[in-house]
Amino acid sequence: MGTALEPIELPDWAWERAEVRQALRERDIGAVFRYVQQYAGASQARIATAAGMTQARVNEIINGRREVTKLDVYERIADGLHMPDDARHLLGLAVGREKRSGGAAFDLAAFPEVVRVYATQHSAAQEIQQQARGAQELDVLAVRGLGLIGLNDSLLRACLPREQGGKGLRVRVALLDPDSPALARRAAEIGESSESLAGGVRLAEARLRELADTCDIAVWRYRMLPTWRIIRTDSTLFVGAFDAGWEGHESATYKVTETPHGPLFRGFRRMFEAVVDSARRTI
Repeated sequence: MGTALEPIELPDWAWERAEVRQALRERDIGAVFRYVQQYAGASQARIATAAGMTQARVNEIINGRREVTKLDVYERIADGLHMPDDARHLLGLAVGREKRSGGAAFDLAAFPEVVRVYATQHSAAQEIQQQARGAQELDVLAVRGLGLIGLNDSLLRACLPREQGGKGLRVRVALLDPDSPALARRAAEIGESSESLAGGVRLAEARLRELADTCDIAVWRYRMLPTWRIIRTDSTLFVGAFDAGWEGHESATYKVTETPHGPLFRGFRRMFEAVVDSARRTI
């Protein structure tokens, strides 16, 4: 039996990856160990000492010759891998003795779809861009969208193909109709003139039209008062809220991943489809 060393530290984003979360749900410790090797660069010997077992036992688990079944072993592994509370929850364990520092302001263990909470969209920018660069589908629900995808230095613009024949990426963008009563109301809420806000939407549309030669892009105008700001990259959502007095990028941003039974991802995606179905396509 090895002597436990300092826990192995995986980056936060590793615990948030869909394949890691699925392995935790299935209690597939062999797969979990393989992801630890991949994302933390840990050897079998390092995993063994962190989890309080022999290297031979770790090897057997990784290669599918032995399964973990005892609760105390799961606990030892979770402690040795410094598993955050939401990961422990997926594995069927109680909250850890130590709370993860620098994470969400509340316990996410009861909400396995919500894998991270950022204070603002800016705090999530690097993660959003990383997801967008590898995505096959990108959906955006915004008001004017200039800071998200319209301008050259916007959050998502640099993540899109820039040359004809680039990677196959389907982009769908829903923007607030500049001629709708909802836009006038939203402009009043944020202390901006209707003309200025409407001009921003039209500028964003013009800039998005420039992308038609490099990716499969469609743009719609919706006419309801905006409530949610949504960025979807395949099976991951980044969600913020619009309210009187603040814009979407100022809101807390919730990272939501698709799970087999969770309602949030499916609910937000269904809402996006409903918005598009009732909107007017302009590009």
